[in-house]
Amino acid sequence: MIKSMTGFGHARLEDGVRFISIEVKTLNSKFVDSMIRLPKNFNSKEPEIKNLITEKLERGKIALTIEYTRLDDGSQPVEFNEGLFLSYYRQLSHLAEKVEANKEDIFRLAIGYPDVQIQKIDDEKLEEEWKEISKVLMDALHKCDEFRINEGKDLMSKFFAYLENIESGLKEVEAHDPLRLEELKIRLRKSLDDLKLNGEVDQNRFEQELIYYIEKLDISEEKVRLKSHIDHFREVLDSKTSQGKKLNFISQEIGREINTLGSKANYAPIQKIVVGMKDELEKIKEQIQNIV
Repeated sequence: MIKSMTGFGHARLEDGVRFISIEVKTLNSKFVDSMIRLPKNFNSKEPEIKNLITEKLERGKIALTIEYTRLDDGSQPVEFNEGLFLSYYRQLSHLAEKVEANKEDIFRLAIGYPDVQIQKIDDEKLEEEWKEISKVLMDALHKCDEFRINEGKDLMSKFFAYLENIESGLKEVEAHDPLRLEELKIRLRKSLDDLKLNGEVDQNRFEQELIYYIEKLDISEEKVRLKSHIDHFREVLDSKTSQGKKLNFISQEIGREINTLGSKANYAPIQKIVVGMKDELEKIKEQIQNIV
């Protein structure tokens, strides 16, 4: 199973006493990079929220917004953020003047913006409210995680297709390899004939040098290792947890074997196949950047 780092989750509660709305958006990042926006009363809960994000979403660039409003009899004391209100009011007035709009509703709009009105909550009541917020938060994180899993399913099908294409290329390389070795022998013989050294060469020494030369250009181990890395990549894709970093390491090993195949082959038809395999690997590397 793999998970995409691209995700979205939204959950809300409106029970006549309170309104809670929580939204989570995630994008790819090597580490956990969280940006949390929450009501001022609950600023002390930010470390706890960060721990929940790390536990549930593991890594990614994560933006989380918590909206909270009391809906009961209004007995809770209210405090106004005067500086924030004035900032909103001035900006709205400036825009209204630009478009020659009526300013009658500007006060109502500015006073209604988030964090302008802060409902003061005592510590005991705050903990009660936090329990309700936590439930909604867990729901939003769960929905975001489900979104990532579904995105991961789409990515998995792409990975399997890319791997199949690389494996098909490997089979073509294996089919060409006997022809490549035969051509290498012919080229060696021709080089000797061109130098007119054919009659002066010790046949046993020539055969030893030929074996050494062919072993130096032998790609048998690269083919075996490449197949092994492809199988390992598939195993990790099918594992119970998403392991983007591990997949990235395996893709690097696949790249090394493909590059070595191309450089050691010294044979145009195989080098052409290798170019196609590299292209498929680049697609894999690009998609891995978005895997948890």
